[in-house]
Amino acid sequence: MRFSSLLFAVALLAGCRKAAPEAPEPASARRDVTIFAAASLRETFTELGHAFEASHPEAHVVFGFAGSQTLRAQIEQGAPADVFASADERHMTTLVSRGRVQAPRVLANNELVLVVATGKAALVKDLASLPRAERIVLGALEVPVGAYTRLMLEKARASLGADFRARVEARVVSREPDVRQVLAKVALGEADAGVVYRTDALAAANVAVVTLPVAYNVVAKYPIAVTTNAPQLELAKAFVELVVSAEGARVLRSKGFSPVLESAARP
Repeated sequence: MRFSSLLFAVALLAGCRKAAPEAPEPASARRDVTIFAAASLRETFTELGHAFEASHPEAHVVFGFAGSQTLRAQIEQGAPADVFASADERHMTTLVSRGRVQAPRVLANNELVLVVATGKAALVKDLASLPRAERIVLGALEVPVGAYTRLMLEKARASLGADFRARVEARVVSREPDVRQVLAKVALGEADAGVVYRTDALAAANVAVVTLPVAYNVVAKYPIAVTTNAPQLELAKAFVELVVSAEGARVLRSKGFSPVLESAARP
């Protein structure tokens, strides 16, 4: 009788152990997927990163947000990034030519706007009045937003005068390494006006937003690619697929981008 009870207890304990749910994988065991992305993608990619982790519990998404030129240089120097998303095609093309990324695809388009400190909104109402600002801040020329800005100012010369770009640049007090720092200086009142992407301006406080004429504006194309030596190749590919999917397009659109869906993104 006592022996039978002991057997029953052992069997019951074994059954309980078998039925117990498996413990969740500890955070330390998850694999880091490192995404290098242009500063203007911060909110969009942060949201998509949460969605990716929810559907890939084995993954931990780690972001590096900065100017595209800074991220490109880090990848060239061997930084272990899995994915690179640039705010222009120039830096991506450089990495393609050097064998650092593979098969880039355009995920979205953006455009430029003026941001004006609220106290200067009556002074700078449109692009033609930009030279009235005493302190203008722009992106550095090697930064995508800086290169786009220079192209926009050059195009505006046809209608606003051959010296228009020179008059604007004479008021420039600093050139910043990424678009978020341009926006911050205007929002903090350290500059009267600046040029940023529409997506950055949408989330900004303490600035007035001035739309630029279509004839002068430029289309900012955002390509994305898996790096050639991605430490987490399959997860990197899966993240890119999410970005160019219909769900990725929904998030991009909600942040002010013009998404380029998968059907149009492939070369």
